[in-house]
Amino acid sequence: MSQTVPETIRTSATAGERILFHTLKHYLDDDYIVYYEPDINGYRPDFVIIGPYLGLLVLEVKDYTINSLHRLTKDEWIINSSSSGLLTEKSPLKQAREYMFKIQNTLKKDVSLVHHEGRYQAKLKFPCGYGAVFTRLTQEQCIRTDLYEVIDPVFLLTRDEIDPDKDQFSEEVLIEKLLNMFQIPFRLKEPLTLEEINRIRYHLFPEVRIGKGLEQPTPYRDQLLLSLHDLGTMDIHQEKLAKQIGDKNRLIRGVAGSGKTLILASRARIIKQKHPDWNILILCYNISLSRTIESLVRHKMSEPTDLFDAARTDRNVMEGISVRNFHEWLRNDLRIKEENLPTILDKLEKGETILPKYDAVMIDEGQDFEPEWLKLIGLLLNKDTYSMLLVEDRAQNIYRRKRSYLQDTGLDFRGRSKILQINYRNTTQIVNFAWEFFQTFSETSKIVAGSLEGQEIIPPQNTKRKGPEPLIIKAESWLAEVREVALKMKELHEQKNVPYEEMLVLYRVKRTHKIGVVDTIQQTFKEMDIPSTWITESFASKRAYKKDDGTAKISTIDSSKGMDFQAVFMLNVDNMPFALEKDEKREVALMYIGMTRAIEYLTISYSAESKFTRYFDEIRNKNSQLKQLRHVHK
Repeated sequence: MSQTVPETIRTSATAGERILFHTLKHYLDDDYIVYYEPDINGYRPDFVIIGPYLGLLVLEVKDYTINSLHRLTKDEWIINSSSSGLLTEKSPLKQAREYMFKIQNTLKKDVSLVHHEGRYQAKLKFPCGYGAVFTRLTQEQCIRTDLYEVIDPVFLLTRDEIDPDKDQFSEEVLIEKLLNMFQIPFRLKEPLTLEEINRIRYHLFPEVRIGKGLEQPTPYRDQLLLSLHDLGTMDIHQEKLAKQIGDKNRLIRGVAGSGKTLILASRARIIKQKHPDWNILILCYNISLSRTIESLVRHKMSEPTDLFDAARTDRNVMEGISVRNFHEWLRNDLRIKEENLPTILDKLEKGETILPKYDAVMIDEGQDFEPEWLKLIGLLLNKDTYSMLLVEDRAQNIYRRKRSYLQDTGLDFRGRSKILQINYRNTTQIVNFAWEFFQTFSETSKIVAGSLEGQEIIPPQNTKRKGPEPLIIKAESWLAEVREVALKMKELHEQKNVPYEEMLVLYRVKRTHKIGVVDTIQQTFKEMDIPSTWITESFASKRAYKKDDGTAKISTIDSSKGMDFQAVFMLNVDNMPFALEKDEKREVALMYIGMTRAIEYLTISYSAESKFTRYFDEIRNKNSQLKQLRHVHK
């Protein structure tokens, strides 16, 4: 079964389009991608098929009947329309051919997709084909009316060739015809790689881009970019979600690292392109995350429609889009104090006060929102659009909110929800390490795969991307611990080429009755020439947060939600569970959040004892025993 984008065809599609859609979905192999009516730089072919051994194929679909065909040439068709009379149209095959040439010209600009020498120099490495599909005509009718004199049968599919309910249908014939719809047919000796397919998708479908442009990767990101799931391009499942979320309320529940925030940013771009006049609000809980989301959305909105067009740099790129953390929005945009919320909600429901309305609202980390907050947002959502996207991960629920979305927002998400179980951000080693910790200290009875009801937590699934095992440092003193971490950071920077701006240092509290946690970190980094920024020093520093400034970041675990860094260091873990925190589950969630910020390198350090460090001691002992066994066998 092929991957289709969108996953289901629109209800207004013709009967013939629906038949072809389902046939391509069920009879092509798993590694084929079928796009229905994609928007490619402003033009919309009916179907685009990408396959590792096929190449790229464009299909134009028509529901003509015998009676509707008036006069035909190879270039121009006069169609007898029951509603509009005689209409002159471009030949469907010519239309498909023009779409194909436009796609070819776009892809040829990518040096990675063309030959660099020989007889095919400057031509694409893979074939591009085109064809027409007549969903209401049979082969017999085409022969009887001499239609094949106008269109070569090699480039034409008829109803009996695409409809599995017809006796003449043959899966083998269908595949053979698709493989032969090429002017210069040649079989690929080697299939298109995943990277090449992703590059094709990157150029043709800009909304799937979630990171920086395709560029020569620096050494420390080689493994990341060449992995099974490239963080520079959304995977097929995420692309479906971003495109198919719909115009009404939707809920996405996903594990850490599953791309929830990236889907939200892509969705913002898609909505703004469809509805330029809409007022869009994007909310989250913490300030640092709001700056991250704003930067991501701004990048998406500035991105050129075609990779080779100039990017938008005007100040109005974010016009009509507000990105706020909840309290900033409440205080600055609505001019409301949180203690007055009950009164405001009552007045809104009675129609006694007026506040700004939003055509679309997107909420990141929705598990952190209080019921009253969600109720306020629901009341300010345009009732004509009801466009709300809410994403959450209950494993990261550090504020223990209880909710009923129907009661809190007035919106029913049942049947309008999606689950993302695959963690793409972290390596297999980090995912397993973090999840085993979470399961050890959490209520495993509430961990249920595939459920959207109640307060269940979704277990993550791994990609095949590998990396080093998380490092556990047990030091003799707090000062020795910080120095060991600093040495590890310098080692990664000098030997693995990891920029300091891709390093995140996490702490639970800035000082205890014994030590000044942040003071020691900052002083040690200064002595060892490690540039750093304490992003959670104040409200001002949180608002000014910028990742790519050349410095390592120092942050509370709470404020790291939604972030990801190549290397993450969790220090002073012996201070967890924090003595003054009554809810140990919150401490478990915080540890899990901190661990899953790491893309490739994770370090846990401590210099005293706690419930959590005893767990990490056991892991250290097991790892030490395994090393000794390997040494003996050698």
